Amino acid sequence: MQNLIFYYQNNSEMYLKNISILSLSVILILSSCSGKKEEEKTVYENTKFKEKDQNTVQMSDKQLQSIGLTTTTVQEKTMQKLVRLNGKVEIEPSHISSISSIMGGHIKSINVINGSHFSKGQVLAVVEDPQFIQLQQDYLVTKAQLESARLNLNRQKDLNITKATSDKTLQTAQADYSTLNATLKGLEEKLRIIGINAKGLNSSNIRSRINIYAPFNGFVSKILVNNGQYINPSDTLFELINPTGLLLELKVFENDVNDVKIGQEILVYNNQNPDKKSTAKIVSIVPNIENGGSSIAVAKLSTPNPEFIKGMYINAEVTINSRFTIGLPNESVVSFESKNYVFEDLGNKKYKMIPVNVGISDDQFTEILKADNLKDKKIVQKGAYSLLMALKNKAE
Repeated sequence: MQNLIFYYQNNSEMYLKNISILSLSVILILSSCSGKKEEEKTVYENTKFKEKDQNTVQMSDKQLQSIGLTTTTVQEKTMQKLVRLNGKVEIEPSHISSISSIMGGHIKSINVINGSHFSKGQVLAVVEDPQFIQLQQDYLVTKAQLESARLNLNRQKDLNITKATSDKTLQTAQADYSTLNATLKGLEEKLRIIGINAKGLNSSNIRSRINIYAPFNGFVSKILVNNGQYINPSDTLFELINPTGLLLELKVFENDVNDVKIGQEILVYNNQNPDKKSTAKIVSIVPNIENGGSSIAVAKLSTPNPEFIKGMYINAEVTINSRFTIGLPNESVVSFESKNYVFEDLGNKKYKMIPVNVGISDDQFTEILKADNLKDKKIVQKGAYSLLMALKNKAE
């Protein structure tokens, strides 16, 4: 009996001991799970706070004083869209002239240099050849023969009235006169096209040289001969540019094609003198988009400008019709990683960065698309870029 009681007591103690160990294990496991959940909850809440806080920046009085921060609100304004273009200066093919001599000869002098400007009628070069002398001689001899033929014809007419001469003789006299008259007219025209006035030509002013004259006002693009060189009528002496045929070929990107129209006035300037702008008008638009995603608009200057020369790179501004907009001053809008932002003043020197979509802009104002969420909010004007830098430094 005593053995039985001892056995029972020992088993009870072991049972209680096992229950205690089991209970302790359960408590430890529950505590561990609870701690893990609390830890996960804390990490999650900290992450949420960090994500919420990464678009805000807290500034000190000293910082605000340093950047001179000011605020504004969204404003309503009638704006004109400004499209900026770039391109280069070209010349109409019809205004590029190749100058040659009507007759061959030796170059005696060249009176211009590459790039020099000239006036219509100015002597560009002088050509010499004995054939010029022969042409003038032929003209004067033919002129004298024609006068003799005229007198003979008149005499034959008088004689024919009284039948003192035959009709055949009169016809021969008429044929001789007509032939010489045609020859003289041809020689007179040849002299005209080489620059010699036949009406004032006589035996005392025959010359061996002819002048090559400028046919218009312009400038020299190329000189293709030198002094002493023999030239043929087919040889080009100069390439001349008539600046009235100057064209501006401007690249228009695909998103601006619908805004650029024929007949629009534009302002054009070169990189060397951006403050001096000339007026031009768009005269044609190439109706296709090239591989680079752009088309070509062609414009002509309203008045000639000698500063624009063939091959020069230029910039242009096209002002599109005005429209009603809601927006902010340009300095309120900052860009970061190809996106646009503004900063809202939350009070207590705290500022929040808000993403925005922008529309058209000019020198002072930027349109904000879907700006309803910014109404009645204080938006940073001066100092927005400094806040962006502070926010970036904070994130790093």
